[in-house]
Amino acid sequence: MRDTLKSLRRLVADLFGDNVPLDRAWDRVPPELMTPRELLVRRSSLIMLWGALVNFVAALAVIALTVHAGNHDPALFLELQTALLRGFVINADAAALLLAAGILSNMAVLLVLSVVILAQELWTVFTAWLLTALNLAALLAFGFTPALLTIAPLTAVGLMTLGDLRAFRLNPVMVKELRGRMRGVRGFAIISVFLTLMSFFTLLLYLLRIPQGGVVVTGELGRQLFIGVLFIELMLIIFIVPALTAGAITSERERKTYDLLQTTLISKATFVVGKMQSALGYIVLLLLSAIPLQSTAFLFGGVSEQEMLLALLVLLVSAITLGAFGMFFSSITERTLAATIRSYTVAIAITVGLPLLALILFQNAYGNVVNNIAAGVSDNPTVEATTIYLDMIATSLNPIMATLRSQQMLIDHQQLVTMRVTLASNGASIPILSPWVLLTLSYLSVTALLVLASIRRMERQTG
Repeated sequence: MRDTLKSLRRLVADLFGDNVPLDRAWDRVPPELMTPRELLVRRSSLIMLWGALVNFVAALAVIALTVHAGNHDPALFLELQTALLRGFVINADAAALLLAAGILSNMAVLLVLSVVILAQELWTVFTAWLLTALNLAALLAFGFTPALLTIAPLTAVGLMTLGDLRAFRLNPVMVKELRGRMRGVRGFAIISVFLTLMSFFTLLLYLLRIPQGGVVVTGELGRQLFIGVLFIELMLIIFIVPALTAGAITSERERKTYDLLQTTLISKATFVVGKMQSALGYIVLLLLSAIPLQSTAFLFGGVSEQEMLLALLVLLVSAITLGAFGMFFSSITERTLAATIRSYTVAIAITVGLPLLALILFQNAYGNVVNNIAAGVSDNPTVEATTIYLDMIATSLNPIMATLRSQQMLIDHQQLVTMRVTLASNGASIPILSPWVLLTLSYLSVTALLVLASIRRMERQTG
């Protein structure tokens, strides 16, 4: 555990350490030794990274103004909405919350793009233009002024890359890894074991939920089956994913092929991102193969398409982040076993340790208000609201609790993104976000930083 925490503390140093200038923080090659294509890719990545940093600062500013408005100047909520989100008809305080979430969404996507463009991924260009179009639509339709902070860097990168679109292609490492994985017996064996365990637990859950009298409320049974299958699938994903990525780099060292890779034209970014994408492609295959089992809940009713899509999103984002932790630990250790142990340590800390810590510190304040129960943490409105928001963040960092609370908001309150809850201390209402929103934003941001740290680590080791 101590080694794991020490590795995480070195994350920032891996990104920007050794007094390397920011524009070369992940590459030791001097600009004068780069080809024009390499310079194009590096500059595009740097522009997106700065765009992400600017969005992060803007989000912090909006959050600070929101806190000030809630404590001292409620009229500031309306001023924020008028200036930055004037076309969206919603309560002013909820608009401030959505405003911060929207800016953080742009930050997370820009972070991801700034990393994968280093690997010259073909889909990066199309994603950048799509994000530009979405932000432009939000600006025109809702007056989302902070969209300009994202449109500017994306437009610059888009215009730069138009001159050399051949620089981007399918990742050769990903193609090779996926072909090798699916040609062997191991890939199909994992899928078979995964589906067998899922089927067994689904049948067991169904038998346990059937009442002895034979009277069945089909809608309630369908919902219980869906949540149970989702929980089992999440547990299996947590168990499988770290094993798929923890050996991505260490296995090359153990097979004595790591030094041979240094002689090829494949860049470190292409290698790391390709390994990551091949593992995620297999994870997506696992998730898709389990959809028929999840769909059995539709036979009994009580489950909507929104719930299904929301569950798949949480599963996918959780798998991506756990895979990124495995990749990061694989880049900083010499043995697959050590990387695997550290990956499972983080997975257990997120899924078990974090909920227990949040329960002790915040007394389930967020869960209580979602269930229309008084938080009961303080008679001071400021303390009560702060506790609810902190518990909301903690809940969003745990995939299990985030899924359960998001499902509750969707089923019981018919709210997908935000809802209002009442403070027990003074009867006032405050807006809260559904946990899946913060989980997606935080997990994607952490994933991008971990992959970037893995690239940086490999370049330091061979620099």
